[in-house]
Amino acid sequence: MSSTPTLAVWKFASCDGCQLTLLDCEDELLTLAGQVRIATFLEASSDVVAGPYDVSLVEGSITTAADERRIKAIREQSTILVAIGACATAGGIQALRNFADVDEFASVVYAKPEYIDTLATSTPASTHVTVDYQLQGCPIDRGQLLDTLAALLVGRKPRLPAKTVCTECKMRGVTCVVVAEGIPCLGPVTHAGCGALCPSHHRGCYGCFGPAATPNTGALIPVLNRDGMSDAGVDRVFSTFNVTAFTAERNDR
Repeated sequence: MSSTPTLAVWKFASCDGCQLTLLDCEDELLTLAGQVRIATFLEASSDVVAGPYDVSLVEGSITTAADERRIKAIREQSTILVAIGACATAGGIQALRNFADVDEFASVVYAKPEYIDTLATSTPASTHVTVDYQLQGCPIDRGQLLDTLAALLVGRKPRLPAKTVCTECKMRGVTCVVVAEGIPCLGPVTHAGCGALCPSHHRGCYGCFGPAATPNTGALIPVLNRDGMSDAGVDRVFSTFNVTAFTAERNDR
């Protein structure tokens, strides 16, 4: 990297929640701004500095032909590209369109659907370009984001967990909501990173960090059914932020 690394933050189809996570870092963001040159971050400033960039953070899924061209251009200008959030890493909740007719959706939603120029699918950045690192979540975890940026600035590989939410529960001493309370929970098959937020408040994990590296959904589904979740409920809980990632994993079973 250069003596003063450059950071760019890019938005595609998304709700801006992951970019807001960076803005919500507040004091840490001020420290970060003193260590890097924030070249492009339209959520925070209208200033746009031309590349190349040492690190690019990409939020959002690729949903139009223009998006596809832009992500390739960003990749060419970026030494390191980090996809942040469920939209950028798995296509997001908008990827539900991948399982239906996008033209039908457009005809229902828009008064003039002929003006809508969109791809038939919503896909993660990695479908179109090489992604160096991925931060899961909807939204991402601020601590994980800050650790990743700090690691990249000093030339260290980020510490991205490969364990599950169940492991985080055990590390925090959180009582298992499945065993103790019979609450349906996706913790055994969900990627760590949230700090077991929902189970620590007596709620079942609903998979916003996507499938773990080696999930076993086939073994979990009977447990979800046992704890009161119908087959339709199981399909619904796997069809949210990371629908394409969970669907691909279930189809491999």
